[in-house]
Amino acid sequence: MCLRKRSGYRPPDLINAKIYTGPIPAERGGELAMGGGRSETSALSGTGGGRGMTTTQNSQRPNACCFCWCCCCSCSWNEEERRRRRRRKRISQDTKMETIPNCEACTKPSMEEIRLWSQSFDKLMRNPAGRNVFREFLRTEYSEENMLFWLACEDLKQEINKSTVEEKARSIYEDYISILSPKEVSLDARVREVINRKMQDPTPQTFEDAQLQIYTLMHRDSYPRFLSSNIYKSLVHGGSRTSSES
Repeated sequence: MCLRKRSGYRPPDLINAKIYTGPIPAERGGELAMGGGRSETSALSGTGGGRGMTTTQNSQRPNACCFCWCCCCSCSWNEEERRRRRRRKRISQDTKMETIPNCEACTKPSMEEIRLWSQSFDKLMRNPAGRNVFREFLRTEYSEENMLFWLACEDLKQEINKSTVEEKARSIYEDYISILSPKEVSLDARVREVINRKMQDPTPQTFEDAQLQIYTLMHRDSYPRFLSSNIYKSLVHGGSRTSSES
């Protein structure tokens, strides 16, 4: 037995593995795929020098590739999920647009009024025609519920009948505050807590904190984009052409 070791004796299975070029049996192929051939690779690395190191490195590459592949799949899944959410939002918004109230009755704004809208958000919101135009812009951004909520709060403030106040307050809550509503507005936890407390005995001022928060949101977020939108620019340019022609 010692003589065989000194003469460089190698087990028959390693010799066959080196010179065999035929197809790998199914059970053997499965073993190699699951990492079962790692012992043979390590045995050959002792006689192959640098070749054995290369083989070991190659055996580690599938793990790295699998890691990259998993990351790519995760990114693709996240992107697809974002697309699905955007599609669901469009569908819910389209459904919502079918049931929105009509715009406020107003006269056609003059060129002077249209220009005043760019001076301050307050001047825009005090003008019925300005609110209608701004509401049209918000519809293109899928945030028209902000204006609808603000208008509903303004309407509630005009009520003095207690039963009517309770009915309208409950309707506003279900349409714009409830997390189950497709028209839910964005409010922080503090304001929601105040509303829930006030809803136990609704008054015309039940939503005043929420109305101010939504007003501020429209002022800081939507109003600057409105001034640079095609909707507002077309009104300004159209009014300018009319004035020059007359």
